[in-house]
Amino acid sequence: MKKVLALILALIMLFSMTAVAETAAYEGEIKIWVAENMVELTKTYCDKFIAENPEYANLTVLIEAVGEGDAANKMITDVEAGADIYGFAQDQLTRLVGANALIDVAPENVEIVVAQNDAGSVGAATLGETLYAYPMTSDNGYFLYYDKSVVTDPTSMEQILKDCEAAGKNVYMEINSGWYQTAFFFGNGCTLTYDVNDAGEYVKCNVDYASENGLKAFKAMIETAKSAAFVNGSSAGTATNLGALVSGVWDSGAVQEALGENYAATKLPTVAGFQLGGFGGFKLLGVKPQTDEAKLIACDALALYLTSAEVQDARFAAEGWGPSNLESQQADAVKNNPALAALASQLVYTIGQGQYPNDYWTLATQLGDRVLADEFDNATDEELMDALTEFQATAASYVTAE
Repeated sequence: MKKVLALILALIMLFSMTAVAETAAYEGEIKIWVAENMVELTKTYCDKFIAENPEYANLTVLIEAVGEGDAANKMITDVEAGADIYGFAQDQLTRLVGANALIDVAPENVEIVVAQNDAGSVGAATLGETLYAYPMTSDNGYFLYYDKSVVTDPTSMEQILKDCEAAGKNVYMEINSGWYQTAFFFGNGCTLTYDVNDAGEYVKCNVDYASENGLKAFKAMIETAKSAAFVNGSSAGTATNLGALVSGVWDSGAVQEALGENYAATKLPTVAGFQLGGFGGFKLLGVKPQTDEAKLIACDALALYLTSAEVQDARFAAEGWGPSNLESQQADAVKNNPALAALASQLVYTIGQGQYPNDYWTLATQLGDRVLADEFDNATDEELMDALTEFQATAASYVTAE
């Protein structure tokens, strides 16, 4: 009997030790990279996280200003020296997974993330069947800003160009960008996507630009660029005589300052009889693989909190970042924000930006540069189709694995 009792006590002690180990606090340092305008806000909520979770009372959080556009390159260059938690743009997901700079979301957090965020942002954080990051925003798309005292019909690109030509105003759109350029092709039903496996390799290119739909889209882009009002660009900060601009929520402050009471925003217009489409994009928060299991648990808990409704609400209030959290999206302030409302109406006509090889962006720039150089102004349909066929074949050549 004594032996049995001793065995039971030993098992109880073992189970207790195991439970303690699973919830053991991490008392080291966690490095976080966020955009410069989010450093103080992130510090505030990290402090709150620590205060509300006593097991992390001795956790040290180091926050550095590294924007979503730079984080991926820095991580890939030196994963070991990189941040433990970092924000990044969704189009960098494949590169980060391939460089072993991202670990998949903790299993206990997956269901929470999927339930609380919109499907587009969850899809953007997923590679193959694996969720690799925590959605932070659903605001990285583009739409139309315009001067409502000049533009009489913002639903038509032809009318926008005509009105701005008459008023001596400029219409800005960056057609030599692989991001903005898709507005024409995707809008007229074309496809250019890549299938990616769990290792981050490009296994298939789905492209049909060399088609009747592609030809019509290409001709519409060429005609748009011919207008005397057209200026290739996408930055409100460098725009002059602004009549209309295709850009995103990050430019809302600069556009409002430029247009004052004439400030307006809406979905992209139609052109040549079809609705302009394009990409939708997202900001994500990733966690780097860790050798210390306790540190990994702490990183996942903190990343989940920093992408919660509470913190997404704070980002919107501070800097206008559009939330991916479904609850946050229903707030009146979000729904009544002109830029976010315009983006929401445009996202209906977009696809979530997946993973693209770096060479694709160069290829798209080259096509746009040829348009801007007037190379196609007098081209025949056959010559335009030849250019699209070459573009399509080159895009397909970037597949890296079977």
